[in-house]
Amino acid sequence: MANILYKDESYAIVGVLFDVYNNLGSGFSEIVYKDALEYEFTQLHIPFEREKEYQVAYKNVYLKHKFYADFVLFDKIILEIKSISNLNDAHTSQCINYLKVSDCKLAILANFHKNLLDHKRIVL
Repeated sequence: MANILYKDESYAIVGVLFDVYNNLGSGFSEIVYKDALEYEFTQLHIPFEREKEYQVAYKNVYLKHKFYADFVLFDKIILEIKSISNLNDAHTSQCINYLKVSDCKLAILANFHKNLLDHKRIVL
């Protein structure tokens, strides 16, 4: 059987995603889902940082542009939230960029859209 990176932590995060979706349903903006997720993570004592800032190092300097990951959980998993009709490659690339500028190896991209909660794991 395949070895899944951060299996227990991922399972806990995905469980929270489904709990929020089951309670709120679809149609809200991203910020509402983020607020609900923050509430749940706090209630469940899941360690997180919200809107964590990352800088891009280039040679001996940091570039002006910064990245802001929606959540960093357990100090090692990035969670990016969307509320759009369909995910595309740009959203996956966004997560890959976050992984490149952080020390994280796993990102979870979640989309609360009209008909269902969609999520995928991105490993770097």
